[in-house]
Amino acid sequence: MASVKQIETSLLTEHLRYTPLTLIDDIINTINELVNRAVDAVEAGLLAADPSALGFAARAEAENVTLEKDDDGKPQYPEARGEIEEGVHKLETLLESNVDRNFDKLEIWVLRNVLTLSGDLVPWVRLGHYENLTIPSSDKPVDPSITPETIHALRRKLQETRKLQTALLTEQARNEALLSQLRSVLSPSGTVEPKTEHTSSSPDRNASAAPPPGAFSFLTSIPAAQTLGLKPILSTTTTTSANTNPSQSSQGPLAQNTAFALSQLPALRTLLATLRPALTSLPSKRLCDGDDAGGGAERERREYIETQTMRILERRGIDVKAGVGAVEGMGRRVGIEEVGALEGVVGAFGRRGDGAEEQGGDKMDVEE
Repeated sequence: MASVKQIETSLLTEHLRYTPLTLIDDIINTINELVNRAVDAVEAGLLAADPSALGFAARAEAENVTLEKDDDGKPQYPEARGEIEEGVHKLETLLESNVDRNFDKLEIWVLRNVLTLSGDLVPWVRLGHYENLTIPSSDKPVDPSITPETIHALRRKLQETRKLQTALLTEQARNEALLSQLRSVLSPSGTVEPKTEHTSSSPDRNASAAPPPGAFSFLTSIPAAQTLGLKPILSTTTTTSANTNPSQSSQGPLAQNTAFALSQLPALRTLLATLRPALTSLPSKRLCDGDDAGGGAERERREYIETQTMRILERRGIDVKAGVGAVEGMGRRVGIEEVGALEGVVGAFGRRGDGAEEQGGDKMDVEE
C-alpha cells in the first residue's frame, strides 16, 4: 500500500504536471550553468590582462628574477598562464561546493514548506480535471461489463483511431500536393482571381497580368488541339468568364485528352511505317561486334569488370596496385615490371626452343 508521502507526491505531480524534484533540479542546473559562465568569463579576462598588472612583475622584482623579452621589448611571464588556470580551477571548485551545500538546504526547505500538503488535506483535495466527474461509491453495484480488459481494449482502439486519423491526414496532404503538381503540368502556375469590376480592360493589360503557361501547355495550343476544341486545364480556384462556350465546358479534360491522343495515332503509324524499312539497312549486332562501336562497348564492359574485380581483391587484402597477387603475410610483393620482365624471358626461351627444334628436324632430314 502506498504511503501518505507517496500519495502526496503523486497528487502534486498530477496537479503541477511535473514532479517537485524536477522543479528544484531545474533551478540547481540553472545556477550551475551561470556559475560555469562566470568562471569562463573570469578566466578569459585574466588571460587577456597584462601579467604585470596582476602582480607578476612585482613578484619577479622581489625574487630578483631576470625576465626574457619578446621582439617588442615586453617582458615574458611563462608561468602566468599556468597559475591563472590553477587559480580559476580552485575558484570553480569553491563555487560549486558552496552551490551544492546551500541548494541542498534549499531543496529540503522547499520540499518541507512549499511543495507539500498535510496528510489530513489529501483526501479532501479535488483537482480541476476531476470536476463534474461522478465516482461510483462502493455500496452501488458495479457494471460487470466494465473490466480492466475492456478498458484496455477501448484505450487501444482510441490509440489506433488517432493513428489512423494521422495517417489519413498525411495521405490527404500528399494527394493534394500530387494533384497540384499534376494540374500545374497543363495549367498556368498561378491562380486567376475572380473579376468583379473593370471587365472592359485593355488587352495589353490582361496579357501582362496573365501567368506563364505550364510545362506541357503546348499540347493544348497546337492546331490539332484547337481543331478538337481542347482548352487549357485551369486550376480549381480559376473562375470561368461569362462568354465561355457551354459545349466546350461540358466536355471533361479526360475525354479531351483521350481524343487528342487518338488523333495522333495515324501520324505515329505513318512515321513507324516510314522508319521500318530503314531498320533493314542498319548493321546487325553480330556484325557490329568486331567494329569500333562494338569494340568500344566490349572494352567498357571489360574495364568495368576489371574495376569491380580489383575492388573485390582490395577488400580481400590483395594489393593490386603495388603488385600482382601480393597478399599480406605471403612473402615479398612482385611488381608489375618484374612480372613483365619474367614474361619476356619466358617468351624468349620459348622462341629459342622452337627454333632449335626446327633446326634439329632439318639436320635429321639431311642425314637421312
